[in-house]
Amino acid sequence: MKAHDGMYIDGAWRPAAGSDTIEVLNPVDEQVVGRVPAGTAEDVDHAVRAARAALPAWAATPPTERAARLSALRDGLVARQDEIAETVTAELGSPLKFSQNVHAAVPIAVAGSYAELAATYAFEEKAGNSTVHLEPVGVVGAITPWNYPLHQIVAKVAPALAAGCTVVLKPAEDTPLVAQLFAEAVHEAGVPAGVFNLVTGLGPVAGQALAEHPDVDLVSFTGSTAVGRQIGATAGAAIKKVALELGGKSANVILPSADLAKAVNVGVANVMSNSGQTCSAWTRMLVHRDQYEEAVELAATAAAKYGDRIGPVVNAKQQARVRSYIDKGVAEGARLVAGGLESPREQGYFVSPTVFADVTPDMTIAQEEIFGPVLSILRYEDEEDALRIANGTVYGLAGAVWAGDQAEAVAFARRLETGQVDINGGRFNPLAPFGGYKQSGVGRELGTHGLSEYLQTKSLQF
Repeated sequence: MKAHDGMYIDGAWRPAAGSDTIEVLNPVDEQVVGRVPAGTAEDVDHAVRAARAALPAWAATPPTERAARLSALRDGLVARQDEIAETVTAELGSPLKFSQNVHAAVPIAVAGSYAELAATYAFEEKAGNSTVHLEPVGVVGAITPWNYPLHQIVAKVAPALAAGCTVVLKPAEDTPLVAQLFAEAVHEAGVPAGVFNLVTGLGPVAGQALAEHPDVDLVSFTGSTAVGRQIGATAGAAIKKVALELGGKSANVILPSADLAKAVNVGVANVMSNSGQTCSAWTRMLVHRDQYEEAVELAATAAAKYGDRIGPVVNAKQQARVRSYIDKGVAEGARLVAGGLESPREQGYFVSPTVFADVTPDMTIAQEEIFGPVLSILRYEDEEDALRIANGTVYGLAGAVWAGDQAEAVAFARRLETGQVDINGGRFNPLAPFGGYKQSGVGRELGTHGLSEYLQTKSLQF
């Protein structure tokens, strides 16, 4: 696609307030694939003003009409599916097949789910002598990450529009091109001017201006826990609602009764998917002591198969970060059984699929989010020990449990301090709530729970 040199504000592409631009690099070959405006506080203010002006009419639009616009948006994404996949591959570096099957297909499913929800959701209910109305929270500031660039946009914008909110989106500076494609699809779907607005720019400039803007009623942010903490503090000072989907250090617990080979192979695939740049990735594999060495061997063999099958990480900074964790894992005494510091290619921001054994719960690589293709395998003595290790981080976003009997896996999963658990390789469900316990965030995305984040409650007494 050809990058737009303006912002999408109030239904049209408008020149940016300043002249600075952001270069978008292809992580595979480090070449420039596009340039977008580096938005300023002035651009954000223009967008928020447009969203505020459009709010009364959009909030009053019947849910069935909002559903029709979302259906048209979904159809627009379907029509652009190939272009979306190619764009994400160019700016994120993910293999084209993965971009087609995940980066393009999942947002279409999520958009479709909210088109259906908007038409069927009960925005009014009775409670005794009261009528309870669920109304849009107002103007939403959506700040999205680069790891699943379109999915994260749709997971925020679609429910916000379904709820009757208006939106200002600030996408990640590494992956703004697919956000511009999304804006084109929104425009063609007939969404009224000002209901959706796009400002590209840097997080500390445009993102901060959006989070701080007094006319933004809710800030929805996905990214690191450190930045989420800052946004939460900013919003708290203004008594402003937030929805935060933050970091993770998810445990993949393999109970002794499980099919070990299947659990290990699926677990390795989960970590290597999207080059490890998934906040819910099961980066800690917990294996019983009697099966430990077999699991390590299986994991090392599985990881080696991904050597030339995964894409790069997003940029040079992220590559250096992941390598620093690999270095720290070795320094703290973990056993490197696959991968390591050596890059599989001379050019691009590639990191070798890496597996560590003999990892203890207190090691840095077992506690901190790495966000790269790095798996840590930990040994546990019994089920209580496994639970202690699994729950022994500040995070609680996702996880997995494997057992020969589903009821056994469910019983363990119910004791995990985490927002989502896959049972024996459970499939992704766009209607299931996604979000974390502890420092993994506040609120939920997807399905009815995701829609409710953008609603506020009013009761009328009779």
